[in-house]
Amino acid sequence: LALNPWDVALCISGTIISCENAVVVVVIFYTPAFRAPMFLLMGSLATADLLAGLGLILHFAFVYFTPSEAVSLLTVGLLVTSFTASVCSLLAITIDRYLSLYNALTYYSERTVTRTYIMLILTWGASICHGLLPVLGWNCLQEPSACSVVRPLTRSHLVLLSASFLAVFAVMLQLYVQICRIVCRHAHQIAVQRHFLASSHSATTRKGIATPAVLLGTLASCWLPFAVYGLLGDCSSPALYTYATLLPATYNSVLNPVLYAFRNQEIQKVLWAVCCGCCSPTLPFRSRSPSDV
Repeated sequence: LALNPWDVALCISGTIISCENAVVVVVIFYTPAFRAPMFLLMGSLATADLLAGLGLILHFAFVYFTPSEAVSLLTVGLLVTSFTASVCSLLAITIDRYLSLYNALTYYSERTVTRTYIMLILTWGASICHGLLPVLGWNCLQEPSACSVVRPLTRSHLVLLSASFLAVFAVMLQLYVQICRIVCRHAHQIAVQRHFLASSHSATTRKGIATPAVLLGTLASCWLPFAVYGLLGDCSSPALYTYATLLPATYNSVLNPVLYAFRNQEIQKVLWAVCCGCCSPTLPFRSRSPSDV
């Protein structure tokens, strides 16, 4: 096959995704202090994005070096599983942040740990089921007219995935609206109790609203174009449009480690310790609330 620059760009994106998220996975896995629910969810997100990056690399390698329909089904299944798990992990993190604010007094309890494991099981169970569908026969290899803008996914399967993303995004939007309200209410209560100036109260409120806005804005700008195109496009749509919407979607996995992991102070301490040649901290500590991450 002639080398497609879009495929090269996807492979490069997959390489960056793999490197970034491999660092996060290794740090969380090998640091005993990172066993709190927020870090488990962060590890789930990094694992999903790592698999997505590896899937992009493998897809490029198999398409250009050992093309095979069976292999293409496996790589597409891996990509569907990993990207679905990535978006679902973002939803789980949002739910965890909301509950950490709404039930702040009972957040550090066994119930939170149990809830986290349930969310992880549901996240990966649903993602694996979606990824297995093309392998188990829900594909368009035998009926090209049923193909979606992403071959060999059928149009009905991609419509299901796109609609599921829009539903997840709507839930996240509602949760972050509630988070902003709670943050504003807490900031107002603290300002009244400590007699802060109005400017300090406004600065705290803006900071509390800015983080959800950045997180949601990043997710929307990366995934919404592809989700909408997946609903509207079909097998006759130009491949250029597919690449032009799919490539930005992969950027979400590039940005996730920066937005969710590298901003965390405990992870920053471990990374600085490793960079300086020091031993990683193994003493347990009480993690900050996920709403601060």
